Amino acid sequence: MSWFVVLWLGCGGKAMDPPALPVFHDDATPTDSGDLNHDSADPSDPDPDFCEDAPLLTWANFGQGFITEACQGCHASATPDRYGAPESVTFDTVTQAWNQADRVLARAAGDYPSMPPLGGTSADSRLKLAYWLMCGESGT
Repeated sequence: MSWFVVLWLGCGGKAMDPPALPVFHDDATPTDSGDLNHDSADPSDPDPDFCEDAPLLTWANFGQGFITEACQGCHASATPDRYGAPESVTFDTVTQAWNQADRVLARAAGDYPSMPPLGGTSADSRLKLAYWLMCGESGT
């Protein structure tokens, strides 16, 4: 027991804080083609410090559940009422989610997400979302 107390006090005696979420910007501006241009974090170029201790997250162990719960109410192809969600933004498959990774990060991760519009995602889920899309292997 005493070695635990010494170890605990040696580590500062308090729980470690989770890493801060990267800052994502959603500066959506229409382009000539009508698509949106997003100035946001580039998931193909993650911050090495952020990803250093990232858990291994995939579509199977995290992404599918998150997307189903937080996104598909408006962004599933079979959703009867998309509540204004663009037809081009559908998340039925892992490929569709990864193709929109910059938009997902910009709108659903970070401390002040705008998606889902009614909220409901925890800080832990948003951190895992950032780990998955910034540190995971594309398409997994």
